[in-house]
Amino acid sequence: MALRWTVRSRPAGYPPVRPTLARGLLAVTAGLAVLAAAACGSDTAATPSSTAGVSVAPSAGSNSADSSASNLSASDSSASDGSATDSSATDSSATDSSATGSSAGSAPDSSAPSGSGSSSTGSAGGGAAVGGECVPGQLKTTTPNVLTVATSEPAFEPWMVDNEPTNGKGYESAVAYAVAAQLGYTKDQVSWKRVGFDEAIAKQDGWDFDLNQYSITEDRKRVVDFSSGYYDVTQAVITVKGSKLEGATTVAALKTAKLGAMNGTTSLNAVNTVIQPAERPNIFDDNALAAQALQNGQIDGLVVDLPTGFYMVGAQVKDGMMVGQLPGTASTQEQFGLLLAKGSPVTSCASKAVDALRANGTLKKLANQWLGGKGAAPSLK
Repeated sequence: MALRWTVRSRPAGYPPVRPTLARGLLAVTAGLAVLAAAACGSDTAATPSSTAGVSVAPSAGSNSADSSASNLSASDSSASDGSATDSSATDSSATDSSATGSSAGSAPDSSAPSGSGSSSTGSAGGGAAVGGECVPGQLKTTTPNVLTVATSEPAFEPWMVDNEPTNGKGYESAVAYAVAAQLGYTKDQVSWKRVGFDEAIAKQDGWDFDLNQYSITEDRKRVVDFSSGYYDVTQAVITVKGSKLEGATTVAALKTAKLGAMNGTTSLNAVNTVIQPAERPNIFDDNALAAQALQNGQIDGLVVDLPTGFYMVGAQVKDGMMVGQLPGTASTQEQFGLLLAKGSPVTSCASKAVDALRANGTLKKLANQWLGGKGAAPSLK
C-alpha cells in the first residue's frame, strides 16, 4: 500500500506557520510515514530513520512488520523466540525442528553440560551429572534417547517390589533409575525388558544394561562387560526352624549338612570353596525352586547372597531363619555390577554413573532403605 501526500497552499490571510511548529509537523509526518510503511510490509520498517531528528528503532528480531505477531518477534507463534527466521526453529541457532529434541517433548535445558548435545534432546538437563558423551542424544543406546534396562521374570524382593521394576521400588529398580538420572534420562525415558539370567549373558541384544544380581567375575568378563560395582556382596546361609542348622555358629557345623544353591552363581561357588560340604550340594535353576526345597525339607540350608537371604527368611520361607554370613565372601568384596554387551558403548558411562552414586552416598542410602545392614546377620567362624 502506498501513501499519497498532497501539498496544498495556505489560503490568503492565514498567519504564517512558525518554524518550530513546522519542524514538529514534519517529524510527525515522518513518523506516520514509517508506521504506514511498516503496516504495508515494507522492509524500510526495519531500517532506522533520522528524518527531521526523529529516530525510529527497528522491530527487534522481526522480519515481519505484522503487528499481530506476538511482540512483533516472529511471524509464526510456533517459534520460541524473536530471533527465529524459520517458524519450525526453536532457538536462534536452529533451522530444523529435528534439532530441538521434539521426541522428548521439551525444549533444551540451558543447564545441560557443555558438549552434551543439548540441541539434540530436551532431557539432557534433567539431572545429568556425568555429562559429556554420556547424555541422551549423544549416548549410543539401543533406542535413541531411551535407556533400556533388562531384568528377569519374575524379579524378587528386595531387588524389585511386586515384580514391577517400573515402580522404582526395591534396590535394583531404585539403582536403575538413579543411574538413568546421572546420565540425564528422565523416568519416562527408561524402558524395561524381561530377560532371563543366563539368556542375558548368552544373547546380549535389545537392551543397554541388565540388573539381576550379577556378580562381577573374570569368567563372565570374557564374554560380557560390567560397570563398576553397585553393591558389595556377602554370602549367607539360611535355614528353617527345627533343622539341624538351627543354632549353628561355625562353618564347620555346615559341613555335614545337605546344602543347596542356585546354578551358575557365586553362592554355589561359596558352598564348594568356603564350606566344602561332605555331601555334594543340590543345585537349582532359580532361587524360588531352592526356597521351596528348603521349605519342604529336601535340604538343610540354602546359600544365597545376604539381601536375598533376608527376604527369604522374612517373607518367602515359613519359619525361615538366618544362620549367618560366610567368612571370606565379604572380604573379597564380591560386587554386583550392571551387565552390558561386550564392547558396549554404554559401559564407560554406566561406570561413571555408578561411581558418582557411590561417591555421593546414594548407593549406601538405597542399600540401607531396601536391603538392611549386613550387621543384622551374624558372621560364621
